[in-house]
Amino acid sequence: MFENLSDKLQEIIKKASGNAKLTEENMQDALREVRRALLEADVSLKSVKIFMTNLKEKALGEDVINGVNPSQQLVKIVHDELVNILGKENSPLNLTGHPSLIMMLGLQGSGKTTSSAKLAVKLKKEGKNPLLVAADVYRPAAINQLKTLGEQTQTPVFTIEGSTDVQKIVSDSIEYAKANGFNVIIIDTAGRLQIDNEMMAELLLIDRAFNPQEKLLVIDSMLGQQAVSVAENFNTQLDITGIVLTKLDGDSRGGAALSVVQSSGKPVKLTGTGEKLDALNDFYPSRMADRILGMGDIVSLVEKAQEVFDEKQAKEFEKKMEKAEFSYNDFLKMQKQMKMFGSLDNILGMLPIPGLNRDTKETIANEGEKQMKRIESFISSMTAEERANPNIINTSRKRRISAGSGIPIQEVNQIISQFEQMRKMMKGFSDIKQKVKKGKLKIPKNMGAKFPF
Repeated sequence: MFENLSDKLQEIIKKASGNAKLTEENMQDALREVRRALLEADVSLKSVKIFMTNLKEKALGEDVINGVNPSQQLVKIVHDELVNILGKENSPLNLTGHPSLIMMLGLQGSGKTTSSAKLAVKLKKEGKNPLLVAADVYRPAAINQLKTLGEQTQTPVFTIEGSTDVQKIVSDSIEYAKANGFNVIIIDTAGRLQIDNEMMAELLLIDRAFNPQEKLLVIDSMLGQQAVSVAENFNTQLDITGIVLTKLDGDSRGGAALSVVQSSGKPVKLTGTGEKLDALNDFYPSRMADRILGMGDIVSLVEKAQEVFDEKQAKEFEKKMEKAEFSYNDFLKMQKQMKMFGSLDNILGMLPIPGLNRDTKETIANEGEKQMKRIESFISSMTAEERANPNIINTSRKRRISAGSGIPIQEVNQIISQFEQMRKMMKGFSDIKQKVKKGKLKIPKNMGAKFPF
């Protein structure tokens, strides 16, 4: 996401680092390039004008002209303005109702139904008990799609077969939720290929009859500047409470995210960054600004790690490492957990690695993904006994694994060797950790950061 804009802004800031100080002359050049970068990222012209006006006021102020570090000054100015245009701060969902009602709005194809299921998954992780409501009664496959997603996410779906009375469907779903202990209702409303009066009339009917706590507009971030008119129209008619941006991982420009907040005056609350049903995240403007400027997003990475990693399983891994019993089965389990983070490309985007441009990042990610698949194929070609006990793998077994996985015997030997080195290294760290705990080994105070246990 934002890859083109990110690369260009980082290049502009890098050029500014060659100046002794920020002056009106060299700032004009930098600002001109920032404006060009925003327009190429498909940010709306109105949003670009506001962004640049605010940027000029800050960039050409006396406090900046007299600054001693031009690039850092420029980073701060651009970062602050990115945060401002992205909505300033995180806006959590309003779930104060009993039950809370969330209307999911949007054009057909925006990802509204899938986002409804993803939201149910997210809320369940947060301790809520959501109910999905099929209120898209015109698109033939919509109800079936929601039911399928409900089964996949183990979330009940309320529907009235054959009914096109959306007001009754929502009214009955509220009674059903109250009777069965559901505390959040997610209403998947009807979408159209374009905004029309009939669609808006139906949505207004639901809004006025039930006064939902949240009216979330789902927008496909690939729309670019078109997202602005969609956001403005829905907000004018329904006074939306927030925006859900889908396919953000597939949009290298990012214009929609930088335009919809300013145009609608409503915050981006959630973002979809993948096809998996757990790929819906809270939106933090400051974290997104960090990523755009190549500063990474360590906080989100840590939060994802806490969500993904199984503490009980981690302790089991630790015990096996201490005894050098770490097997290929354990390695597969670890790799499975790593996959839950998302793509390597996404992980790299969260790490603050200086000088890592888009092409380099893609190369590293692609090679990493390839290697992970090869190792998976290598382990899948083993017998259950070999996966559990790597020490029994002899020459004949290596040949069979090579033939089964399609990996040359030399590479098989290399993978096994690397695995054994990893096991020894894990055992070595565990031994040091135990000695430190028992007081048999003292770590100098200035070395504490190197041994974080």
